[in-house]
Amino acid sequence: MKRNFYLVMAAQFFSSLADNALFIVAIALIQLLHGPDWMAPMVKWVFALSYVLLAAYVGAIADSFPKGRVMFATNAIKVVGCLMMFLCAGLQFDDSQRQVWLVCSAYALVGIGAAAYSPAKYGIVTEMLPPSLLVKGNSWIEGLTVLSVILGMVLGGFLVSPQVSEWLLEHPWLSTWVHTSSEAAILIIACVYLTAAGCNLLIPDTGVRYPRQQKNPMRLMRIFLSYVVILWRDKLGQISLAVTTLFWGAGATLQLIVIKWGEVHLGYAIDHAAMLMGVTAVGIVVGSILAGRIPLQRALAVLPVGVLMGLAVLLMPIVKSTWSVYALLLLIGTLSGFFVVPMNALLQHRGHFLLSAGHSIAVQNFNEQLNILLMVAMYSLMLRLDIPINTIIIIFGVLVAVLMLVFMRWSKLNLAADPRLHGEIGKTGHGSAL
Repeated sequence: MKRNFYLVMAAQFFSSLADNALFIVAIALIQLLHGPDWMAPMVKWVFALSYVLLAAYVGAIADSFPKGRVMFATNAIKVVGCLMMFLCAGLQFDDSQRQVWLVCSAYALVGIGAAAYSPAKYGIVTEMLPPSLLVKGNSWIEGLTVLSVILGMVLGGFLVSPQVSEWLLEHPWLSTWVHTSSEAAILIIACVYLTAAGCNLLIPDTGVRYPRQQKNPMRLMRIFLSYVVILWRDKLGQISLAVTTLFWGAGATLQLIVIKWGEVHLGYAIDHAAMLMGVTAVGIVVGSILAGRIPLQRALAVLPVGVLMGLAVLLMPIVKSTWSVYALLLLIGTLSGFFVVPMNALLQHRGHFLLSAGHSIAVQNFNEQLNILLMVAMYSLMLRLDIPINTIIIIFGVLVAVLMLVFMRWSKLNLAADPRLHGEIGKTGHGSAL
Protein backbone atom coordinates (compact mmCIF):
# COMPACT_ATOMS: atom_id res chain seq x y z
CA MET A 1 0.00 0.00 0.00
CA LYS A 2 1.17 3.53 -0.76
CA ARG A 3 1.82 5.74 2.26
CA ASN A 4 -0.68 8.36 1.09
CA PHE A 5 -3.42 5.71 1.08
CA TYR A 6 -3.22 5.64 4.88
CA LEU A 7 -4.03 9.37 4.96
CA VAL A 8 -7.20 8.62 3.00
CA MET A 9 -8.09 5.90 5.51
CA ALA A 10 -7.47 8.22 8.49
CA ALA A 11 -9.52 11.05 6.97
CA GLN A 12 -12.39 8.67 6.20
CA PHE A 13 -12.30 7.15 9.67
CA PHE A 14 -12.47 10.43 11.59
CA SER A 15 -15.07 12.00 9.30
CA SER A 16 -17.35 8.97 9.46
CA LEU A 17 -16.75 8.62 13.21
CA ALA A 18 -18.03 12.16 13.73
CA ASP A 19 -21.04 11.60 11.42
CA ASN A 20 -22.26 8.65 13.46
CA ALA A 21 -21.49 10.11 16.88
CA LEU A 22 -23.54 13.15 15.86
CA PHE A 23 -26.34 10.80 14.79
CA ILE A 24 -26.61 9.37 18.32
CA VAL A 25 -26.45 12.84 19.87
CA ALA A 26 -29.25 13.96 17.52
CA ILE A 27 -31.43 11.03 18.66
CA ALA A 28 -30.69 11.81 22.32
CA LEU A 29 -31.54 15.46 21.69
CA ILE A 30 -34.87 14.48 20.10
CA GLN A 31 -35.66 12.31 23.15
CA LEU A 32 -34.73 15.21 25.43
CA LEU A 33 -37.19 17.37 23.49
CA HIS A 34 -39.88 14.65 23.88
CA GLY A 35 -40.10 13.96 20.16
CA PRO A 36 -42.09 10.84 19.11
CA ASP A 37 -40.30 7.49 18.66
CA TRP A 38 -40.75 7.52 14.90
CA MET A 39 -38.79 10.79 14.64
CA ALA A 40 -35.48 9.06 15.50
CA PRO A 41 -35.40 7.12 12.19
CA MET A 42 -36.19 10.39 10.38
CA VAL A 43 -32.72 11.66 11.33
CA LYS A 44 -31.21 8.82 9.31
CA TRP A 45 -33.82 9.33 6.57
CA VAL A 46 -32.99 13.00 5.91
CA PHE A 47 -29.29 12.11 5.86
CA ALA A 48 -29.88 9.50 3.15
CA LEU A 49 -32.16 11.88 1.24
CA SER A 50 -29.18 14.18 0.64
CA TYR A 51 -27.35 11.36 -1.15
CA VAL A 52 -30.31 10.64 -3.42
CA LEU A 53 -31.01 14.26 -4.36
CA LEU A 54 -27.35 15.08 -5.09
CA ALA A 55 -26.38 11.80 -6.75
CA ALA A 56 -26.43 13.22 -10.28
CA TYR A 57 -24.01 16.02 -9.42
CA VAL A 58 -21.47 14.82 -6.83
CA GLY A 59 -19.72 12.47 -9.27
CA ALA A 60 -18.98 15.37 -11.62
CA ILE A 61 -17.67 17.43 -8.69
CA ALA A 62 -15.39 14.59 -7.54
CA ASP A 63 -13.96 14.16 -11.05
CA SER A 64 -13.48 17.91 -11.63
CA PHE A 65 -10.97 18.61 -8.85
CA PRO A 66 -8.20 16.80 -6.94
CA LYS A 67 -10.09 14.45 -4.66
CA GLY A 68 -8.19 15.35 -1.50
CA ARG A 69 -9.38 18.96 -1.88
CA VAL A 70 -12.94 17.83 -2.55
CA MET A 71 -12.81 15.78 0.67
CA PHE A 72 -11.63 18.84 2.62
CA ALA A 73 -14.33 21.15 1.21
CA THR A 74 -17.16 18.68 1.82
CA ASN A 75 -15.89 17.95 5.32
CA ALA A 76 -16.19 21.69 5.97
CA ILE A 77 -19.89 21.46 5.08
CA LYS A 78 -20.25 18.77 7.75
CA VAL A 79 -18.65 21.11 10.28
CA VAL A 80 -21.27 23.78 9.43
CA GLY A 81 -24.05 21.22 9.98
CA CYS A 82 -22.48 20.25 13.31
CA LEU A 83 -22.35 23.89 14.43
CA MET A 84 -25.97 24.35 13.32
CA MET A 85 -26.99 21.48 15.60
CA PHE A 86 -24.91 23.08 18.38
CA LEU A 87 -27.06 26.20 18.04
CA CYS A 88 -30.23 24.06 18.00
CA ALA A 89 -29.19 22.45 21.29
CA GLY A 90 -28.83 25.85 22.95
CA LEU A 91 -31.97 27.50 21.59
CA GLN A 92 -35.25 27.49 23.50
CA PHE A 93 -38.61 27.33 21.70
CA ASP A 94 -42.14 27.34 23.03
CA ASP A 95 -42.85 24.60 20.49
CA SER A 96 -40.28 21.81 20.99
CA GLN A 97 -41.44 20.09 17.79
CA ARG A 98 -40.00 22.98 15.78
CA GLN A 99 -36.69 22.41 17.54
CA VAL A 100 -36.86 18.68 16.69
CA TRP A 101 -37.21 19.48 12.99
CA LEU A 102 -34.30 21.92 13.20
CA VAL A 103 -32.15 19.09 14.58
CA CYS A 104 -33.15 16.97 11.57
CA SER A 105 -32.34 19.88 9.24
CA ALA A 106 -28.87 20.25 10.76
CA TYR A 107 -28.15 16.56 10.24
CA ALA A 108 -29.48 16.84 6.67
CA LEU A 109 -26.74 19.45 6.05
CA VAL A 110 -24.18 16.95 7.37
CA GLY A 111 -25.71 14.49 4.88
CA ILE A 112 -25.10 16.96 2.03
CA GLY A 113 -21.42 17.09 2.97
CA ALA A 114 -21.26 13.29 3.26
CA ALA A 115 -22.94 12.81 -0.13
CA ALA A 116 -20.35 14.98 -1.87
CA TYR A 117 -17.52 13.47 0.21
CA SER A 118 -18.21 9.85 -0.72
CA PRO A 119 -17.37 9.80 -4.47
CA ALA A 120 -14.07 11.54 -3.76
CA LYS A 121 -13.24 9.14 -0.93
CA TYR A 122 -13.92 5.96 -2.90
CA GLY A 123 -12.77 7.40 -6.22
CA ILE A 124 -9.30 8.18 -4.92
CA VAL A 125 -8.89 4.50 -3.98
CA THR A 126 -9.08 3.47 -7.63
CA GLU A 127 -6.62 6.25 -8.50
CA MET A 128 -4.07 5.18 -5.91
CA LEU A 129 -4.27 1.38 -6.18
CA PRO A 130 -4.07 -1.07 -9.12
CA PRO A 131 -6.92 -3.62 -9.63
CA SER A 132 -4.82 -6.35 -7.98
CA LEU A 133 -4.89 -4.40 -4.69
CA LEU A 134 -8.49 -3.19 -4.81
CA VAL A 135 -9.91 -5.94 -2.60
CA LYS A 136 -7.14 -5.48 -0.05
CA GLY A 137 -7.54 -1.70 -0.15
CA ASN A 138 -11.29 -1.99 0.13
CA SER A 139 -10.98 -4.42 3.01
CA TRP A 140 -9.21 -1.65 4.93
CA ILE A 141 -11.46 1.16 3.73
CA GLU A 142 -14.67 -0.81 4.38
CA GLY A 143 -13.36 -2.20 7.65
CA LEU A 144 -12.47 1.29 8.89
CA THR A 145 -15.70 2.77 7.51
CA VAL A 146 -17.94 0.25 9.23
CA LEU A 147 -15.75 0.39 12.35
CA SER A 148 -16.12 4.17 12.39
CA VAL A 149 -19.90 3.78 12.01
CA ILE A 150 -20.05 1.51 15.03
CA LEU A 151 -17.46 3.32 17.16
CA GLY A 152 -19.13 6.61 16.25
CA MET A 153 -22.35 5.29 17.73
CA VAL A 154 -20.43 4.13 20.80
CA LEU A 155 -18.77 7.56 21.10
CA GLY A 156 -22.14 9.28 20.75
CA GLY A 157 -23.63 7.04 23.44
CA PHE A 158 -20.62 7.70 25.68
CA LEU A 159 -20.90 11.47 25.28
CA VAL A 160 -24.64 11.56 26.14
CA SER A 161 -24.35 9.21 29.13
CA PRO A 162 -25.24 10.94 32.44
CA GLN A 163 -21.80 10.46 34.02
CA VAL A 164 -19.83 11.81 31.07
CA SER A 165 -22.30 14.66 30.46
CA GLU A 166 -21.95 15.76 34.09
CA TRP A 167 -18.14 15.64 33.88
CA LEU A 168 -18.08 17.63 30.63
CA LEU A 169 -20.32 20.37 32.05
CA GLU A 170 -18.07 20.64 35.12
CA HIS A 171 -14.88 20.89 33.04
CA PRO A 172 -13.42 24.43 33.44
CA TRP A 173 -12.67 24.97 29.74
CA LEU A 174 -15.90 23.49 28.35
CA SER A 175 -18.16 25.18 30.90
CA THR A 176 -17.26 28.57 29.41
CA TRP A 177 -18.55 27.47 25.99
CA VAL A 178 -21.48 25.15 26.73
CA HIS A 179 -24.49 25.07 29.03
CA THR A 180 -26.18 21.74 28.19
CA SER A 181 -24.97 18.14 27.82
CA SER A 182 -25.93 18.12 24.14
CA GLU A 183 -23.86 21.24 23.44
CA ALA A 184 -20.83 19.65 25.16
CA ALA A 185 -21.16 16.45 23.12
CA ILE A 186 -21.52 18.35 19.83
CA LEU A 187 -18.46 20.50 20.58
CA ILE A 188 -16.33 17.37 21.11
CA ILE A 189 -17.63 15.94 17.82
CA ALA A 190 -16.72 19.19 16.01
CA CYS A 191 -13.12 18.61 17.11
CA VAL A 192 -13.22 15.15 15.48
CA TYR A 193 -14.38 16.76 12.22
CA LEU A 194 -11.45 19.17 12.42
CA THR A 195 -9.07 16.22 12.81
CA ALA A 196 -10.50 14.73 9.61
CA ALA A 197 -10.03 18.09 7.87
CA GLY A 198 -6.35 18.07 8.85
CA CYS A 199 -5.92 14.62 7.26
CA ASN A 200 -7.73 15.83 4.12
CA LEU A 201 -5.25 18.67 3.66
CA LEU A 202 -2.31 16.24 3.77
CA ILE A 203 -3.65 14.04 0.93
CA PRO A 204 -1.57 14.80 -2.21
CA ASP A 205 -2.88 15.22 -5.74
CA THR A 206 -2.75 11.82 -7.51
CA GLY A 207 -2.33 13.51 -10.88
CA VAL A 208 -5.29 11.64 -12.42
CA ARG A 209 -7.43 13.85 -14.62
CA TYR A 210 -10.79 13.16 -16.28
CA PRO A 211 -12.50 14.81 -19.28
CA ARG A 212 -14.09 18.21 -18.63
CA GLN A 213 -17.30 17.64 -16.69
CA GLN A 214 -20.77 18.79 -17.74
CA LYS A 215 -22.15 21.74 -15.72
CA ASN A 216 -25.75 21.98 -16.96
CA PRO A 217 -27.95 20.53 -14.15
CA MET A 218 -30.58 18.97 -16.44
CA ARG A 219 -27.98 17.44 -18.73
CA LEU A 220 -26.10 16.13 -15.69
CA MET A 221 -29.30 14.45 -14.54
CA ARG A 222 -29.82 12.76 -17.93
CA ILE A 223 -26.18 11.67 -18.07
CA PHE A 224 -26.37 10.31 -14.53
CA LEU A 225 -29.50 8.27 -15.28
CA SER A 226 -27.72 6.81 -18.31
CA TYR A 227 -24.85 5.80 -15.98
CA VAL A 228 -27.34 4.09 -13.67
CA VAL A 229 -28.68 2.10 -16.64
CA ILE A 230 -25.16 1.15 -17.78
CA LEU A 231 -24.19 -0.26 -14.37
CA TRP A 232 -27.50 -2.11 -13.90
CA ARG A 233 -27.28 -3.67 -17.37
CA ASP A 234 -23.76 -4.98 -16.79
CA LYS A 235 -24.01 -8.64 -15.74
CA LEU A 236 -21.33 -8.28 -13.07
CA GLY A 237 -22.24 -4.76 -12.02
CA GLN A 238 -25.92 -5.57 -11.44
CA ILE A 239 -25.19 -8.37 -8.95
CA SER A 240 -22.61 -6.44 -6.94
CA LEU A 241 -24.83 -3.34 -7.04
CA ALA A 242 -27.88 -5.29 -5.86
CA VAL A 243 -25.94 -6.88 -2.98
CA THR A 244 -24.26 -3.68 -1.74
CA THR A 245 -27.55 -1.79 -2.08
CA LEU A 246 -29.25 -4.36 0.13
CA PHE A 247 -26.35 -4.44 2.60
CA TRP A 248 -26.20 -0.70 3.25
CA GLY A 249 -29.97 -0.38 3.47
CA ALA A 250 -30.05 -3.28 5.91
CA GLY A 251 -27.06 -1.94 7.83
CA ALA A 252 -28.61 1.49 8.35
CA THR A 253 -31.87 -0.08 9.53
CA LEU A 254 -30.00 -2.51 11.79
CA GLN A 255 -28.36 0.42 13.59
CA LEU A 256 -31.79 1.73 14.52
CA ILE A 257 -33.12 -1.74 15.32
CA VAL A 258 -30.27 -2.56 17.71
CA ILE A 259 -30.77 0.71 19.62
CA LYS A 260 -34.50 0.07 19.99
CA TRP A 261 -33.93 -3.64 20.72
CA GLY A 262 -31.44 -2.73 23.45
CA GLU A 263 -33.94 -0.35 25.05
CA VAL A 264 -37.03 -2.61 24.84
CA HIS A 265 -35.70 -6.20 24.88
CA LEU A 266 -32.70 -5.69 27.19
CA GLY A 267 -33.80 -2.65 29.20
CA TYR A 268 -30.79 -0.47 28.26
CA ALA A 269 -30.74 3.33 28.15
CA ILE A 270 -29.76 4.92 24.82
CA ASP A 271 -26.09 5.28 25.81
CA HIS A 272 -25.78 1.55 26.61
CA ALA A 273 -27.93 0.52 23.62
CA ALA A 274 -25.70 2.52 21.24
CA MET A 275 -22.60 0.88 22.71
CA LEU A 276 -23.97 -2.57 21.82
CA MET A 277 -22.93 -1.78 18.25
CA GLY A 278 -19.33 -1.65 19.45
CA VAL A 279 -19.46 -5.42 19.87
CA THR A 280 -20.52 -5.76 16.25
CA ALA A 281 -17.54 -3.59 15.27
CA VAL A 282 -15.08 -6.24 16.41
CA GLY A 283 -16.77 -8.82 14.19
CA ILE A 284 -16.90 -6.46 11.21
CA VAL A 285 -13.18 -5.74 11.48
CA VAL A 286 -12.39 -9.45 11.69
CA GLY A 287 -14.66 -10.22 8.72
CA SER A 288 -13.16 -7.38 6.67
CA ILE A 289 -9.60 -8.51 7.36
CA LEU A 290 -10.44 -12.11 6.45
CA ALA A 291 -12.11 -10.88 3.26
CA GLY A 292 -8.87 -9.14 2.27
CA ARG A 293 -7.45 -12.59 1.44
CA ILE A 294 -10.10 -13.21 -1.22
CA PRO A 295 -8.92 -12.36 -4.77
CA LEU A 296 -11.14 -10.07 -6.82
CA GLN A 297 -11.84 -12.91 -9.29
CA ARG A 298 -13.58 -14.91 -6.53
CA ALA A 299 -15.72 -12.08 -5.14
CA LEU A 300 -19.01 -13.78 -6.15
CA ALA A 301 -18.17 -16.80 -4.00
CA VAL A 302 -19.09 -14.90 -0.81
CA LEU A 303 -22.79 -14.47 -1.69
CA PRO A 304 -23.98 -17.36 0.58
CA VAL A 305 -22.49 -15.54 3.58
CA GLY A 306 -25.14 -12.83 3.10
CA VAL A 307 -27.87 -15.44 3.58
CA LEU A 308 -26.24 -16.57 6.83
CA MET A 309 -26.17 -12.97 8.07
CA GLY A 310 -29.92 -12.64 7.56
CA LEU A 311 -30.53 -15.92 9.40
CA ALA A 312 -28.27 -14.84 12.28
CA VAL A 313 -30.41 -11.71 12.78
CA LEU A 314 -33.41 -13.99 13.44
CA LEU A 315 -31.73 -15.15 16.67
CA MET A 316 -31.87 -11.67 18.24
CA PRO A 317 -35.35 -12.05 19.85
CA ILE A 318 -34.30 -15.22 21.74
CA VAL A 319 -31.01 -14.08 23.31
CA LYS A 320 -31.07 -12.46 26.73
CA SER A 321 -27.84 -13.07 28.65
CA THR A 322 -24.97 -10.64 28.21
CA TRP A 323 -22.59 -13.16 26.66
CA SER A 324 -25.15 -14.57 24.23
CA VAL A 325 -26.02 -11.02 23.08
CA TYR A 326 -22.33 -10.22 22.56
CA ALA A 327 -21.67 -13.51 20.76
CA LEU A 328 -24.59 -13.00 18.38
CA LEU A 329 -23.67 -9.40 17.53
CA LEU A 330 -20.07 -10.52 17.01
CA LEU A 331 -21.25 -13.21 14.58
CA ILE A 332 -23.49 -10.79 12.66
CA GLY A 333 -20.60 -8.33 12.36
CA THR A 334 -18.12 -10.95 11.11
CA LEU A 335 -20.52 -12.24 8.46
CA SER A 336 -21.31 -8.68 7.36
CA GLY A 337 -17.70 -7.62 6.98
CA PHE A 338 -16.70 -10.83 5.20
CA PHE A 339 -19.31 -10.71 2.46
CA VAL A 340 -19.61 -6.98 1.73
CA VAL A 341 -15.92 -6.17 1.18
CA PRO A 342 -15.38 -8.39 -1.91
CA MET A 343 -18.74 -7.32 -3.38
CA ASN A 344 -17.93 -3.65 -2.87
CA ALA A 345 -14.51 -4.13 -4.49
CA LEU A 346 -16.13 -5.87 -7.48
CA LEU A 347 -18.65 -3.05 -7.85
CA GLN A 348 -15.95 -0.38 -7.66
CA HIS A 349 -13.84 -2.26 -10.21
CA ARG A 350 -16.73 -2.65 -12.70
CA GLY A 351 -17.89 0.92 -12.14
CA HIS A 352 -14.40 2.31 -12.69
CA PHE A 353 -13.91 0.10 -15.79
CA LEU A 354 -17.28 1.04 -17.34
CA LEU A 355 -17.60 4.67 -16.18
CA SER A 356 -15.14 6.62 -14.00
CA ALA A 357 -14.17 6.69 -10.34
CA GLY A 358 -16.43 9.57 -9.24
CA HIS A 359 -19.47 8.77 -11.37
CA SER A 360 -19.49 5.05 -10.54
CA ILE A 361 -19.42 5.77 -6.80
CA ALA A 362 -22.22 8.33 -7.25
CA VAL A 363 -24.35 5.65 -8.94
CA GLN A 364 -23.55 3.23 -6.12
CA ASN A 365 -24.43 5.80 -3.45
CA PHE A 366 -27.68 6.70 -5.22
CA ASN A 367 -28.89 3.09 -5.20
CA GLU A 368 -27.70 2.35 -1.67
CA GLN A 369 -29.15 5.51 -0.16
CA LEU A 370 -32.41 5.05 -2.05
CA ASN A 371 -32.71 1.66 -0.38
CA ILE A 372 -31.88 3.23 2.98
CA LEU A 373 -34.76 5.68 2.42
CA LEU A 374 -37.07 2.78 1.67
CA MET A 375 -36.01 0.48 4.52
CA VAL A 376 -35.79 3.22 7.17
CA ALA A 377 -39.21 4.55 6.10
CA MET A 378 -40.64 1.03 6.46
CA TYR A 379 -39.05 0.73 9.91
CA SER A 380 -40.39 4.15 10.96
CA LEU A 381 -43.87 3.17 9.73
CA MET A 382 -43.78 -0.11 11.71
CA LEU A 383 -42.82 1.85 14.84
CA ARG A 384 -45.69 4.25 14.25
CA LEU A 385 -48.04 1.23 13.92
CA ASP A 386 -46.70 -0.02 17.31
CA ILE A 387 -45.40 -3.32 15.87
CA PRO A 388 -43.23 -5.03 18.54
CA ILE A 389 -39.49 -4.72 17.94
CA ASN A 390 -38.97 -8.52 17.96
CA THR A 391 -41.56 -8.88 15.19
CA ILE A 392 -39.75 -6.18 13.21
CA ILE A 393 -36.47 -8.08 13.65
CA ILE A 394 -37.99 -11.29 12.27
CA ILE A 395 -39.40 -9.44 9.24
CA PHE A 396 -36.01 -7.81 8.69
CA GLY A 397 -33.97 -11.04 8.95
CA VAL A 398 -36.27 -13.01 6.64
CA LEU A 399 -36.24 -10.21 4.07
CA VAL A 400 -32.41 -10.11 3.96
CA ALA A 401 -32.03 -13.91 3.72
CA VAL A 402 -34.66 -14.29 0.98
CA LEU A 403 -33.27 -11.43 -1.12
CA MET A 404 -29.75 -12.85 -0.88
CA LEU A 405 -31.04 -16.21 -2.15
CA VAL A 406 -32.64 -14.36 -5.07
CA PHE A 407 -29.33 -12.61 -5.85
CA MET A 408 -27.45 -15.92 -5.74
CA ARG A 409 -29.85 -17.43 -8.27
CA TRP A 410 -29.59 -14.31 -10.41
CA SER A 411 -25.78 -14.57 -10.43
CA LYS A 412 -25.83 -18.25 -11.42
CA LEU A 413 -28.15 -17.51 -14.35
CA ASN A 414 -25.85 -14.72 -15.55
CA LEU A 415 -22.75 -16.94 -15.39
CA ALA A 416 -24.56 -19.82 -17.09
CA ALA A 417 -25.67 -17.53 -19.93
CA ASP A 418 -22.14 -16.11 -20.41
CA PRO A 419 -19.25 -18.16 -18.92
CA ARG A 420 -16.80 -15.49 -20.12
CA LEU A 421 -17.94 -13.12 -17.36
CA HIS A 422 -15.26 -14.37 -14.95
CA GLY A 423 -12.65 -13.23 -17.45
CA GLU A 424 -14.04 -9.69 -17.29
CA ILE A 425 -13.08 -9.37 -13.62
CA GLY A 426 -9.72 -7.63 -13.20
CA LYS A 427 -9.54 -5.85 -16.56
CA THR A 428 -7.76 -2.50 -16.42
CA GLY A 429 -8.90 0.85 -17.81
CA HIS A 430 -11.86 3.15 -17.24
CA GLY A 431 -14.75 4.68 -19.14
CA SER A 432 -15.11 1.78 -21.60
CA ALA A 433 -18.92 2.13 -21.70
CA LEU A 434 -18.92 5.91 -22.26
